[in-house]
Amino acid sequence: MANKNLFRSLAGKLVPKATAVNEAGGKAYALTPKQALAQYAATGCLSQTFYATAEEQLATVLDLCRDLDAQFIARTALWARERGHMKDMPAMLCAVLATKDTALLESVFPRVIDNGRMLRNFVQIVRSGVVGRKSLGTAPRRMIRRWLEARGDEALFRDSVGQSPSLADVIRMVHPKPAAAGREALYGYLIGRKHEAEKLPQLVRDYEAFKSGATREVPDVPFQMLTALELNADAWRAIAGNAPWQMTRMNLNTFARHGVFESEEMTNRIAARLADPAAVRKSKVFPYQLMTAYVAADESVPRPVRDALQDAMEVATENVPAMEGTVYVCPDVSGSMRSPATGVRKGATSVVRCVDVAALVAASIVRRNPRAVVMPFETDVVKVDLNARDSVMTNAQKLAAVGGGGTTCSAPLLKLNKAKAAGDLVIFVSDNESWADPQRGRGTAMMEEWTAFKQRNPNARLVCIDIQPYGTTQAQSREDVLNVGGFSDAVFDVVAQFAAGKLDADLWVTTIENVA
Repeated sequence: MANKNLFRSLAGKLVPKATAVNEAGGKAYALTPKQALAQYAATGCLSQTFYATAEEQLATVLDLCRDLDAQFIARTALWARERGHMKDMPAMLCAVLATKDTALLESVFPRVIDNGRMLRNFVQIVRSGVVGRKSLGTAPRRMIRRWLEARGDEALFRDSVGQSPSLADVIRMVHPKPAAAGREALYGYLIGRKHEAEKLPQLVRDYEAFKSGATREVPDVPFQMLTALELNADAWRAIAGNAPWQMTRMNLNTFARHGVFESEEMTNRIAARLADPAAVRKSKVFPYQLMTAYVAADESVPRPVRDALQDAMEVATENVPAMEGTVYVCPDVSGSMRSPATGVRKGATSVVRCVDVAALVAASIVRRNPRAVVMPFETDVVKVDLNARDSVMTNAQKLAAVGGGGTTCSAPLLKLNKAKAAGDLVIFVSDNESWADPQRGRGTAMMEEWTAFKQRNPNARLVCIDIQPYGTTQAQSREDVLNVGGFSDAVFDVVAQFAAGKLDADLWVTTIENVA
């Protein structure tokens, strides 16, 4: 018989030595600079999280950017905006490029700064001085002028919502030269200067006529332009009828308060809009944003509308891969996962918590992989019964309702090893801030348990989906271990490639490096 003590000790030596201590004080592995920036780009909201302040996150990202080449920063900005659908982080990476490589910034600027909000974010970040300069500079001013010139008159008017800085502030900073009398009138209108009203775009004239009471026809302008006005129920129904998909999702309770749903026709119309697969895909909505709307919708929002949000969730998570073999899904339901998913930000803290996101990912995988085994964990594995035929929203709520203790990322693997379980793919969804694991050996407890699992299942793969940016992980990246972060379905694309057998330890970084 083989010497069990000998082979146990040899297996321990194969475990890579832990290289860092995480924010919670546990053993961990430090991510490489590229891996860390990719993680922050996909999960970083520059707001306070459970273990780190917004200032600490900002300082970390800036430190990473100092040591990374501008090409990777530019590609990360593109990925974060186009695939991760982030706002603050890609704007900040563009601000960094303004100090490192303005030619490269010019090539990505129109794709990253793709609407008025992104433009205001970019200007605000540059002028704050956090990237090392407070003035826009010649090249960024030129890019902004070109951006303004390329924008249609009505699109530019719709972009004028928002402050600090406002679009008017930006126009004053860069002094664009209008190419036509209509644009000259629009710039004058926006910055409060004398202008020829009859040359304003028709949409602006319609808006002013509505404001003055000259017409009752509600103009097709952003919701925020109308809410400060005195409106009756008919006007609110007109607003709801013209509202784009995202505005509809975000204002269901507001519509209910103003009598929109007293009309059965409007109720059915809004429900159909929310559930429309093409509209859901076009909106680039995060699954957790749908959960936000679902949780926030009170009883005054009719049941067909709330059910439509569940239908939209099925569309928003349709990119979850169907995976072969035995799959285990391990959502972290510990106490730290009760913090807001996008961090704490005064006046803008999300009602959706990290545990809700983890539960959503797990429920989405189970929906496409009915035989997958779900193992929620805190200090130990928590028992919960799920029905794969239930909706993603229903199963996510069940998962998010359990747990609340300390964090032991090794717990699910320990249970599988004790049962001598077979498996092909293990997926963790966590903030990776494990601290309650047994402290033994040279590596993390999770990596030791994974090594033991691999001895029985040599072809198995481990995916660790991180939903908060801290720069460490519990399992070191290698050909059988993938670390990836984020809230959007772009993460599922990467997981699908890895599960299909593309054994690139840095697949996520490679995905970013391949951005055109």
